[in-house]
Amino acid sequence: MDTGDLAWILMSTALVVFMVPGLALFYGGMVRAKNVGNMLMMNMASVAIVPILWVLFTYSLGNNPNENKTGFLGGELIGNFDVAGLSGISGDELVFVAFFMTFAAITPALISGAVADRMKFSSWVVFMTLWSIIVYTPVTYWVYTGWHTELDPHALDFAGGTAIHINAGVAALVVALLLGKRKGLGNEDMSPHNRSMLLIGTGILWFGWFGFNAGSAGAADGIAAQALINTFVAGSAGMVGWVGVEWIKDGKATVLGTASGLVAGLVAITPAAGFVTTTSAIIFGLVAGPICYFAVQLKERLGYDDSLDVVGIHGVGGIVGGLLLGLLSSLDVNEGGAAGGADLLLSQIIAMGSVIAYSAIATLIIALAIKATMGLRVSEEEEFAGLDLSIHGEPIYASDHGAFLDLSEKADESTTVG
Repeated sequence: MDTGDLAWILMSTALVVFMVPGLALFYGGMVRAKNVGNMLMMNMASVAIVPILWVLFTYSLGNNPNENKTGFLGGELIGNFDVAGLSGISGDELVFVAFFMTFAAITPALISGAVADRMKFSSWVVFMTLWSIIVYTPVTYWVYTGWHTELDPHALDFAGGTAIHINAGVAALVVALLLGKRKGLGNEDMSPHNRSMLLIGTGILWFGWFGFNAGSAGAADGIAAQALINTFVAGSAGMVGWVGVEWIKDGKATVLGTASGLVAGLVAITPAAGFVTTTSAIIFGLVAGPICYFAVQLKERLGYDDSLDVVGIHGVGGIVGGLLLGLLSSLDVNEGGAAGGADLLLSQIIAMGSVIAYSAIATLIIALAIKATMGLRVSEEEEFAGLDLSIHGEPIYASDHGAFLDLSEKADESTTVG
C-alpha cells in the first residue's frame, strides 16, 4: 500500500475502536444511575471478546472467499477456514483485518441498548459471542463478498448500513420482545440519568464515525473525502430533522433529541457515504431524523420495550439509508457503485430483506436456547436494586455506596443462614 493510504487506515481503525467506549458513554448516560456500570460492561465485553474470535476464525469465515466461490451453495453464503488464526496474512493486509475487526466489535454492542436494565450479564456475554459467530459473520460475508455482490446491479453498503445497523436493529427487537418490559415502565421515571455523559458519548461516536465511513474507502483519496463530508452533513441534518419535528410536536428542543437525531443521520448515511453527493447526504439526514423520531414513538403503541431506541434509530435508520441509496447513488461520485433507480432499489430491498429475515430467525434461536438453559433476565430483586450493585458489586456513584454496603450485608446474612 501507499504509505499515506496505510496511515489513513491505521488512523481510521483507531477512530472506530474509540467508538466502543463512546457508545458505552452514550448508552450509559441514557440509563438510570443504578445501571450505568452494567451498560459500560456490556459494551466493553464486546470489544474484549469479538476481536479474539475475529483473529481465531470469524475473519476467515466472514471475509475469505472460497476459490472461484465453490463449496457450500457456490461459496456465496460463508467463507472458509483457510486464513484462520490469520495464517498467511502479514504486512499491509493486517491493517484491513484490524479495520474490519472494529466493525465486528461494535455491532453486537449496539444491541445492548435494547436490553438495558434487565438482562443477565452472563447471558449477555454468551449471547453476544454466539451472535457474532452465527449472525454477524455470515451476514458480513453476504454483503461484501457473497451473494449480495452478485445481484444485478449489485447491492451497495459502503460502511455497514445493512451488515451492522439493520442487522443489530433486528436482533435488538427480537431480544427485547423475549425479555419483556422493564419493571415499573410507565410508572417510574426512566429518563436519562446524565445528559452530559450522553452528549459526550455522542461526540465521541461522531468523531469515530469519520473513521468508520471515510476509512471504508480503503485509501486516502477523493472517495474518502466524499464519505467524510457526507458523514458530517448527514449528522447535522439528522439533528435538524429530529429536533425540528420534536420542537413542533412537543414544543421543546431537547438534548436527548439532538443526540438521537445526530445518530439517526449518521446511521442513514453509513451505507451511502461513498456513493452519493453532499447534497444527497443532507437529504439522508433530513429524512432519517423525522422518520426515526416517529419510529421511536411507535414502540409504546406496539407494546415492546426497546430501552434505548436501538430499533427505531439503528434498525429503521439503516433501512432508510439503504432505500435512499437505491434512489440517489451516483456513478459520478464512485464508479465502483451503481446508478440510482428502480433496479438498484430492488437490489437494495432484496439484500436488506434477506438480512432482516436471517437476523430475526437466527437471533430468536440463539436467545431461546439461552433462555431455556441460563435464563435471559435477572430476578425482580436484582432489577429493583440495580444491576451495578446486584450483578457487578460495584457502585458507579459515591451516593450508591451505602446501598452497596446494605446489599452486601444482606448477601452475607443470606449466606450465613443458608
